[in-house]
Amino acid sequence: MKSKEKPKYGIWQCVCFMVKTAWGSVRSVLWLSITFAILSVGINLAQLFIAPMVMQKVETLAPLGELLATIGIFAGILLVLNALLGYVEENIMYGRIDVRSEVIHMINHKAFTTSYPNTKDPKVLQLHRQALINCDSNDRPSEHIWHTLTGLLINLVGFVIYLFLLTDVNLFLIGIVVATTVVGFFVSRHINQWQYRHKDELMRYEKELGYLVSKTESIKLAKDIRIFGLAPWLNGVFNSTRRLAEAFSVRREKVYAWNCVVDVILQFARNGIAYAYLIHRALAEGMAASEFLLYFTAFTGFSNWVTGLLSEFTTLHKECLGLSMIQEYIHAPEPFRFEGGVPIPKAERYELTLENVSFRYPGTETDIIRNMSLTLHPGEKIALVGLNGAGKTTFVKLLCGFYDPDEGRVLLNGIDIREFNRQEYYDLFSAVFQEMSMLDLTVAEHVAQSVEKIDLEKVMDCLEKAGLTAKVEKLPLGVETHVGKIAFLEGVEFSGGEMQRLVLARALYKDGPILVLDEPTAALDPIAENDIYMKYHEMTKGKTSLFISHRLASTRFCDRILFLQNGVIAEEGTHEQLLALGGEYAKLFQVQARYYQEGGESDEKER
Repeated sequence: MKSKEKPKYGIWQCVCFMVKTAWGSVRSVLWLSITFAILSVGINLAQLFIAPMVMQKVETLAPLGELLATIGIFAGILLVLNALLGYVEENIMYGRIDVRSEVIHMINHKAFTTSYPNTKDPKVLQLHRQALINCDSNDRPSEHIWHTLTGLLINLVGFVIYLFLLTDVNLFLIGIVVATTVVGFFVSRHINQWQYRHKDELMRYEKELGYLVSKTESIKLAKDIRIFGLAPWLNGVFNSTRRLAEAFSVRREKVYAWNCVVDVILQFARNGIAYAYLIHRALAEGMAASEFLLYFTAFTGFSNWVTGLLSEFTTLHKECLGLSMIQEYIHAPEPFRFEGGVPIPKAERYELTLENVSFRYPGTETDIIRNMSLTLHPGEKIALVGLNGAGKTTFVKLLCGFYDPDEGRVLLNGIDIREFNRQEYYDLFSAVFQEMSMLDLTVAEHVAQSVEKIDLEKVMDCLEKAGLTAKVEKLPLGVETHVGKIAFLEGVEFSGGEMQRLVLARALYKDGPILVLDEPTAALDPIAENDIYMKYHEMTKGKTSLFISHRLASTRFCDRILFLQNGVIAEEGTHEQLLALGGEYAKLFQVQARYYQEGGESDEKER
């Protein structure tokens, strides 16, 4: 049996969050909501009194002119109030959308700036997805809450006014109305929390369905889907997940159906008793027809105000479950320091040190890096090699500050990097990672990572160093050509090797004092790869650099080579020293060299 899970942020905190957001972005939403409530109550009161007042004029045999004047006054009041209400309703919509957009901006800002471990944490990722879901339409809590708050204010004001009007009615009767409505509210509240208690199951289905839809629409997967005939399989997986989601919805609606049953029973009891009491007074005490009509209408209205008040409060409670998840994501704890901290030391070159570092990924039991100590001296060119799974990429993530070690320290010029503002620490690095992240931007915007301040001369220099000048010169608009066809249909598609060169140009443009290249030539042909090697010294001039590669021949131009094996530095030295050592590096080099030699001999025989 599932334990009850309460939201981290309560109703008051969620309301304050939205009011504060509106106050800082679109204040008119607050004033228009209050105005809308006042006008709505005014219209209701006019409708309440018009029939009894007309009936009273008829009972007292008032002149026709007075009767028509009464009708005209109320008609005029209703006409003006409804016109004002329509105007306010039309204009308040845009402000509510703007406030929702501001909430989305806050979510996106968190996603862009959050610590790297949070981008891999399943709990944080679920919160992120749920936060976006609660903002993806006008009916979601981040916008609909203004409807709810306005409705709550309308019902509260109406409740107070009608309670004052009914002071002459039996207080026991009023108590019955209040009591039955409160009971219905708490039953409804308990039932409506069912979805929150099962939110993890719902999020799992929504995540799986969203993932499948995005992949079937992916341009990158179009060839694989067709060549391997994946469409029936993808449809089968999608339909299987959809059936599970539909079964969840059926279970949810069965639970919610009980809420409707309880509400009908309580409403029948409440209205039946009240109507019987008023009819008794009309027959036994000779209550005037106009008075009976006023109290009959007022009582019905009072019942609706009480029901509406608690109904809106129930809706507010449900919406605050979603708003709570938005705030949980926005305020998710950050393991890194992003404010204050020790200033990055001013230096022309930097020294990086790993001091007895051990690290394992969250949720795993095996260390990827084990008790590693190493110093990258200022201006030194280091090559990092090893088999798959040796820990090379993890080493880079620790060095760049994407993770903190479980044991030991990473030092920059002798200072633990935990003491720095982590974003300022990131600014020291220019990097090319195995996983390329590219947006549909122009070539120049890709390289400069900006859409405003772009040094075109520097862009062209970096493209030249990365070996992309010839490609760019052939593009329709040169460096102003868009790369990718998702956002811009006139964009061009780059090959894998060209994209890798573009990423390299981006790293060179940043011009950080520490250069990290994680398999920067994996997608390049041998000639293009050799061209990059020839320019490597120019690229790394005056910088501390780390070069990761599976191709051992590419490491000759580095000052020092580190051979990683099972999370430790198994061998260390220059290319010649490691060959002379005759260890694992030498064996791996011989295997790769033999492959090329055998290929060459085979080519000669064919000729």
